[in-house]
Amino acid sequence: MSDFKKLHDGSQLLHLPNAWDAGSARLFESLGAAAIATTSAGVAWAQGYADNDHLPVDSAIAVAANIARVIKVPLSVDFENGYSADPQQVARNVLRLIEVGVAGINLEDSNDAPALVADKIRAIKRLDREIFVNLRTDVYLKGLAPEGERVAEVLKRARLYKEAGIDGLFVPGICLVEEIKQVVAGAGLPVNVMDWPGLPSADALHQLGVARLSAGSGIPQALWSVAADMAKGFLATGNAGPLIAKAMPYGDLQGLFLKP
Repeated sequence: MSDFKKLHDGSQLLHLPNAWDAGSARLFESLGAAAIATTSAGVAWAQGYADNDHLPVDSAIAVAANIARVIKVPLSVDFENGYSADPQQVARNVLRLIEVGVAGINLEDSNDAPALVADKIRAIKRLDREIFVNLRTDVYLKGLAPEGERVAEVLKRARLYKEAGIDGLFVPGICLVEEIKQVVAGAGLPVNVMDWPGLPSADALHQLGVARLSAGSGIPQALWSVAADMAKGFLATGNAGPLIAKAMPYGDLQGLFLKP
């Protein structure tokens, strides 16, 4: 069993801060993260693209390779839809990630029929290479089923994806305790949820049997907002404002990347 897969054994809740480049990944590792995940939104924006499959696959893989270069903990990449509708091409894309040192991926079902997603999973698993496939179902996030029917839809998809070979199930947007309980009990897989308004505390999630908690795109969204406010101040007055006093010291940042 890979070190990354062991982190999903339920002995403790795996907190995954979502990085968007090598620098943010190295920072989060230095703060004690047991593994690093990426946010497709944060990565896309940092590369000058919109989220939701607009990022060229070569750029996505290049970012992953650069992150893997600077961290020692396992890396999981938010790989959107695999950047292709062809399951065999998705598998070839994932193989490129494996070859640069990636331990896991998120694959999402927001824009694909579940049967096609299952075919993509099977193609990845036929690579016979060590990669943790965390399937992100967007039943809650994109409203793919009416309220009251979402747990049943998640579990229906989970059965299909589990048969195809997934290692974990990601259900962003779920936050009600009873619904989380039902998904954990019915999925038969490590369940991943995302930081979301109304989500129970980390301790409560662990007690509910959740294996993994993701930060999502919240951290880069907050930083873009801070950067915008500081730049507005600088452009208007020549002063970046009081937040500059909270800036991380230059020497501390340099120390993250200098070899000992």
